[in-house]
Amino acid sequence: MSQFDERQDLRIGKIIEVSGESIRVELGADLAELTRIVEGRVYPIGQLGSIVKVHYGRKLLFAYVRLLRMRSEMAIEEGSARIAPGDDSRILEADLFAQGVWRGAPQGLSISRGVELYPLPLQGVYLTTAEELDALFAAAERADNHNGVSPLVAIGTYVGSNGAICRANIDKLVGQHCAVLGSTGSGKSGTVAALVHAMLNHKRAETDESIRPRIVMIDPHGEYGAAFNAQCQVLRAYASAGHDGNTAELRLPYWLMSGDELRALIIGKTEAEATSQNNIVYKALKHARMVSAGIVTPLPDNATGDLPETLCAGKTQADVSAFDRDKPVRFSLDEFERHISMVQGRKPAKTELLSASDRKSHDSILDKLTVLRTDPRLQFLMRDDPTDTLSQSVLQLTGSSAGGATVKIVDISGAPNEVAGTLTALICRLLFNFKVWQTREQREKDPILLVCEEAHRYVPDRGEAQYKEAQEAVRRIAKEGRKYGLGLMLVSQRPSDVESTVLSQCNSWIILRLTNGSDQDHVRRFLPDSLAGITRMLSSLGRREAVFVGEAAALPARIRIRELGADQLPDSNDISFAGGWAYAPNDAAAVEPVLTRWTN
Repeated sequence: MSQFDERQDLRIGKIIEVSGESIRVELGADLAELTRIVEGRVYPIGQLGSIVKVHYGRKLLFAYVRLLRMRSEMAIEEGSARIAPGDDSRILEADLFAQGVWRGAPQGLSISRGVELYPLPLQGVYLTTAEELDALFAAAERADNHNGVSPLVAIGTYVGSNGAICRANIDKLVGQHCAVLGSTGSGKSGTVAALVHAMLNHKRAETDESIRPRIVMIDPHGEYGAAFNAQCQVLRAYASAGHDGNTAELRLPYWLMSGDELRALIIGKTEAEATSQNNIVYKALKHARMVSAGIVTPLPDNATGDLPETLCAGKTQADVSAFDRDKPVRFSLDEFERHISMVQGRKPAKTELLSASDRKSHDSILDKLTVLRTDPRLQFLMRDDPTDTLSQSVLQLTGSSAGGATVKIVDISGAPNEVAGTLTALICRLLFNFKVWQTREQREKDPILLVCEEAHRYVPDRGEAQYKEAQEAVRRIAKEGRKYGLGLMLVSQRPSDVESTVLSQCNSWIILRLTNGSDQDHVRRFLPDSLAGITRMLSSLGRREAVFVGEAAALPARIRIRELGADQLPDSNDISFAGGWAYAPNDAAAVEPVLTRWTN
């Protein structure tokens, strides 16, 4: 018999209730065990996430198994009369998710998501064989090529099928944003690496030439450089131990920051963010940038509080009023500090400083600036190098390295934690503004994927001031980035801690094992009700197993992520305590090199 024929050896029961997209099926009394042997293969019946089908001649309806229980349990739950043990039966509940038409060979199966034709009570429900699953997934994955490149990339295999390859649609996975979620130890980092490797290995159909994906990854632990070696360029914010391959120094000078980002960096999370402090920073920033732009002259050495800004030749007050303080113009931190100390920190019409109490805000800002400028871990950000340019800063993220790598990993593992939010905001805003000012033709030739690892650190689901700039920058990409060719991949082990606004903008989800109940409930809120059966298995998924749902998935499915070699995995293996404790404790010779790296 051919595929998708109505075969009695595949029948497992009959429909007793249809409710929207959910059906209840009474399993046949002849099923002594919850298995069925078909053509030498054993098929389990009632497994969560398994697929059953309903026949309408050549039309078929497909449903995911959500629940298997006894009719007596339903009666107790619904408050109905008790059912005698001899009259009890097994009830399978499933959610309809797709319909198709089987046209036989060679046309095969055509499939569409959603259901237009609903089944009726007493209709039969059938198992789906491994071969039929192969045909089902293959039919759902059909997509048109773009510029000679298929958007489908292999990311793993479907669990329960006959080894059928699972392919993701890159255009929808990246262009419409996605999220990779999973508890620690579920294989989250390996999944991200597998997705990036799949994109790097993807080829054009006609020439067999690999595509060149532009990917910027924010790596808070310095683990992804080992996964891609020469295929990536690691941009290090600060010297740190680990992979020493294709690395370069991250160069994002302070003058690229917006006023809000600079304010957040200087005022910090532990100091009162009073309006007066904000205004001090904003006034000094506008003055310093106007000096660099040639609108006003630098402050003289004997500047006093009532000294008006002197316009440069040919400039008018209208130039001052129209000047954008957030325009990325190189400016001098010395001029910035002089304006705070010599102009804002002095009494009007007098040369003496304000009183100590009145200068408290000014001195606090100046002290913090001194700390920032002298911290060696922040030289990538506080550098005042005349060779730095806006073009160079953009190209280090969007161009190719000397070795041709277009995957850029921003390793911030050595940077202080308090600047992580500001740095993320700066990178996101820089990429977004660059895409906004590209032409449509340029965007089509240069789409960029931003990968936010440990997303709950930058866009947490709470309104703390230290995260404000990063939240706004990532939120803007989530809401508007797809229009400009800027995709977003959020990666997190705590989805309940990620801002809901950003997470809800993701249209594709790869969800690995989630053991925390609040995380599971949080994820369910973003997924359709018809996928409730699949999300029930989140706590029981094996390592490298995931639920793949959304626009990029041909069909919602349980998949196994492709296995990578040791040299393709991130350097994120857990430390073995038992193995480590087998060695002798540290002595002075072992400690000294560590302390040298620490203190230097």
